[in-house]
Amino acid sequence: MKITFYGHAALGIAVNDVHILVDPFITPNPKAGHIDVNSLKADYILITHAHGDHIADVELIAKNTGAVIISNAEIATYYSQKGFEAHPMNHGGSWDFEFGMLKYVIAHHSSSFPDGTYGGQPGGFVLEGEHKNLYIAGDTALTMDMKLIPMHTQLDLVVLPIGDNFTMGIKDAIIASDFVQCDKVLGYHYDTFGYIEIDHEEAKKSFYDKGKDLMLLEIGENIEL
Repeated sequence: MKITFYGHAALGIAVNDVHILVDPFITPNPKAGHIDVNSLKADYILITHAHGDHIADVELIAKNTGAVIISNAEIATYYSQKGFEAHPMNHGGSWDFEFGMLKYVIAHHSSSFPDGTYGGQPGGFVLEGEHKNLYIAGDTALTMDMKLIPMHTQLDLVVLPIGDNFTMGIKDAIIASDFVQCDKVLGYHYDTFGYIEIDHEEAKKSFYDKGKDLMLLEIGENIEL
């Protein structure tokens, strides 16, 4: 499983020959100007919630690639009505896709499209594929529901928002990694704009002091599980 960071909360995940994009907000992000959106591969697009900083490039990429959009029922319906192929999910539900098992789990946040349309309840995703397990928390506060995840899935990596203000910050993200019983953490949702700028070295040290590994990737950089 190969995971690429495209800035903010946008991720690329390759599971064998299947390409997944998560929350593609790339073209409006000045920090991601070197990423060519039109060259990105996508068989599926996962959307955690409807905010503009998570869906900006969904329609462009779906048009270019024919990707299936996976999200909650309201977001899936929104895109289905625009002519895109979509797979609806809701909290606690899972489905076996060609890339593996995907479960939609609870996130505490808000969710509405830039045009004001209701975006359903926000969520995160647990992905079990290629003998590796990944939890993408989405935009969320720290929640006790995270303790349910390791009851079902032993994680190899957890992706957590760490920018604070709109989501949990460093201290709560450390607790979240305890809750999901995974010490290997990929941080995201930070630095894109002023409200969520962080001190990288301080953040890494905070995790290190708790026996954890926080990875902060450069935009376009990838890791393999």
